Amino acid sequence: MSTLSPSEKPSLYVLDALNFLFRAFHALPPLMTTKGAQTGAIYGLCQMLLKIEREERPTHLTCVFDAPGENFRNQLFSGYKAHRPPMPPELAGQLAMVRTVVEAFGLTTLEVPGYEADDIIAALARIGTAAGMSVVICSSDKDLMQLCSDDVSILDTMKNRRLGPAEVKEKFGVGPGQLGDVLALMGDSVDNVPGVDGIGPKTAAELINKYGTLEALLERAGEVKGKRGEALVAAR
Repeated sequence: MSTLSPSEKPSLYVLDALNFLFRAFHALPPLMTTKGAQTGAIYGLCQMLLKIEREERPTHLTCVFDAPGENFRNQLFSGYKAHRPPMPPELAGQLAMVRTVVEAFGLTTLEVPGYEADDIIAALARIGTAAGMSVVICSSDKDLMQLCSDDVSILDTMKNRRLGPAEVKEKFGVGPGQLGDVLALMGDSVDNVPGVDGIGPKTAAELINKYGTLEALLERAGEVKGKRGEALVAAR
């Protein structure tokens, strides 16, 4: 890891491991050992870790995993991610070796039963910034963009793109602090989470910008005309 000058902040890089592994698995050509074991996702992870250490020079780096089994969101909504197919066996077979590789890099891995990687990453972002660190989340998950601030950014290593509050505002029409409300209105087909009928990204941003918060919007849902207003009233 890098050595800091007195004027530099320490940096905490948090890798959303499964997010990257899924992307690497689908993006890279299949690689196999002489015994036929697939290693493409492992290779992609190694290359990415080396790239982060070489180009970003973090003072701290950790990998976060989703714990196996259900989490508290399944208790809140039984349909959460219910439509997702199981992990491809060709990728699932690489996970044990992934952990061995991460340990060989000398990195800590974190997972908490009953919670997703996103929850752990959010906690680390809060802990890191409170400790005076600059936090960089290595992921492409849009849900994590809610965490962006002056001290927290998102690094999409596969696209070599860094996102902060300005980029979140440009993409969604609201800042990070309001993004959760916009996503709640939109819903998320990837996670099988329904939104409000007739409300897409643009309308969701317009409504949140007008009313400030989701709670305020629902309280004044009767002011919204047409079928969208009716759907908001029904959602209260």
